[in-house]
Amino acid sequence: MRVVIQRVKQASVRVAEGLSGEIGRGLLLLVGFEAEDAIADLDWMVGKISRLRLFPDEAGVMNLSVMEVAGEVLAVSQFTLFASTRKGTRPSWSRAARGEIARPLFDDFVARLSAALGRPVPTGVFGADMQLELINDGPVTLIVDSRAPE
Repeated sequence: MRVVIQRVKQASVRVAEGLSGEIGRGLLLLVGFEAEDAIADLDWMVGKISRLRLFPDEAGVMNLSVMEVAGEVLAVSQFTLFASTRKGTRPSWSRAARGEIARPLFDDFVARLSAALGRPVPTGVFGADMQLELINDGPVTLIVDSRAPE
């Protein structure tokens, strides 16, 4: 499981039907899965994201978590996080989990994260063509991988 985390002042995701999700201050998560990902990956990632200290305290030091600042979280599925560009110029998506595996994992991840945060986590539409708008705050952007925990 791989997640790109962006600290944002605001973010929204739209699909053809219109607005799918939006947040104010908080975290935008771009979430990708491999076929081997399991519940342990979800739980590890939920714990990491909910406790990461990415927001400034009164001294301006990144010392507070999204929970401590009552921030919001927007989650968007993104299989392209597992692109391989080793050969040629056309990315390979063979490492990304197929939709029938990734969708239940994404839904479970969102449910677990919502429970940990104590509030709903809006999302994009799984498998849809989506447009994201965001104001990156900082900018602060991290890549977290459950198979390479740091």
